[in-house]
Amino acid sequence: MEIRVTSESALQYSGDAVVVGAAQGAAPTGPLAEADRALDGLVGRLIDSGEIRGKQSEVTVLHTEGKLAAARLVVVGLGEPTESSLLPMRRAMGAAARVLRDRGVRRVGTALHQQAPSGARLQHAARAVVEGAYVGLYRGAECKSEQDLPDELEELSVLGVTEEEMEATEAAVRVARVAGEATNYARRLVNLPPNEATPIRLAQEAVELGESAGLDVEVLEPAQIEALGMGAFLAVARGSEEPARLIVLRHRGAQSGPRIAFVGKGLTFDSGGLSIKPADKMEIMKQDMAGGAAVMAALRAIGQLKLGVEVIGVIPATENLPSGKAYRPGDVLKAMNGKTIEVVSTDAEGRLILADALVYAHQLGATHLSDVATLTGACIIALGHVAAGVMGNDSSLVEAVLDAGERAGERMWRLPLFPEYRSQLDSKIADLKNVGGRPAGTITGGWFLREFVGDTAWVHLDIAGTAWSERDEPHQIEGATGAATRTLIALAERIAGGVT
Repeated sequence: MEIRVTSESALQYSGDAVVVGAAQGAAPTGPLAEADRALDGLVGRLIDSGEIRGKQSEVTVLHTEGKLAAARLVVVGLGEPTESSLLPMRRAMGAAARVLRDRGVRRVGTALHQQAPSGARLQHAARAVVEGAYVGLYRGAECKSEQDLPDELEELSVLGVTEEEMEATEAAVRVARVAGEATNYARRLVNLPPNEATPIRLAQEAVELGESAGLDVEVLEPAQIEALGMGAFLAVARGSEEPARLIVLRHRGAQSGPRIAFVGKGLTFDSGGLSIKPADKMEIMKQDMAGGAAVMAALRAIGQLKLGVEVIGVIPATENLPSGKAYRPGDVLKAMNGKTIEVVSTDAEGRLILADALVYAHQLGATHLSDVATLTGACIIALGHVAAGVMGNDSSLVEAVLDAGERAGERMWRLPLFPEYRSQLDSKIADLKNVGGRPAGTITGGWFLREFVGDTAWVHLDIAGTAWSERDEPHQIEGATGAATRTLIALAERIAGGVT
């Protein structure tokens, strides 16, 4: 898809369709009002009759019959006008792009960015709109043998950009393309079936990624992992016939300054091990590597953007399966930093593989450390499928991640790591247990990981509730969402710019 930035207005654009937004319960303003006048008040009449309600991501396609240069005017709902973020606009563009693509439209112009909330910069709004289009257009049909699908959009034009704003908006749109493609790359990895997306396949993807994005790639095999003393990681891997891999990606964007490490949970399939999960919906446990996919995708984008900061991606990749070799509840494991862990549940395996990966990232000299994981079902109980849980040991880095999430259109909420929670992980026979009981399960999961980061500034993102959509939505299809990919990119941009 070609992305254009142009000074043409919504009335002047001569493509197949032009997209404008309508706020719920509000009269037409901006480009929508201009289009309404050109159409002799048609939009206003449809709003008055209730046919256009402005409900979030509701799409109405009107044929202009020559009254506008474009053949169609697409009015997409932005929801309540009280929403101050760019998220409604992002979702609206995704919904409009899906509808238009499926109707055979090829050339689309958008004026949604011109209807951003007060105080939002035009280039930020333009980036959100373009990223939203990429998210909306992802199909997720990689495994279909016969694909009778409509062609993709050929062109998306960002309209109404003045000469003074042109350079900044074009730069923002270039980043949006890379970030949007990275998000869909992460979704593709997560949506692949677990018999294809094995630890070995994930490592092969990383090697190919390094070649295409200019990254250094190192893949450690079980003997090397054992030599490092990663007893927690290897215990989880023991139950599977598929050998584990520790994937390390490096973007060498600077010779000095901050060194960011992103650590992603790469559980390519999670049965729960001997603490086996219920059969219902176990098939979607291929998505337990969503954190690892987000890290790989973010490194892909960071390499393509050539950001001026050093970034390391660490992904421990394995399966968690029951077998005669599988680790057991009651086992005591020794992590890479020497801490011993009493296993209460083998279904709390993500924190075990992350523990060793975090120690390794710390030893690689990370100054800023963020891990991303579908870690706890408790996070879904706490925050549903709306927001990711965020916690950390450094408030400035936590705030930087929250700001990056806001700019990336990914909702996040900070949870506390009060010292009182740590006692839930106390063990009588080891340094700590891998489960702290039902109360505050997301927080105790975070506390467990904190034990393995040393004195590095660290943030944990629990994306258990946001990594997978259980139904089709107007702005995206059912399945993997690519959660945290754009947040990690935005965080790297922020740190590369000297802001932490």
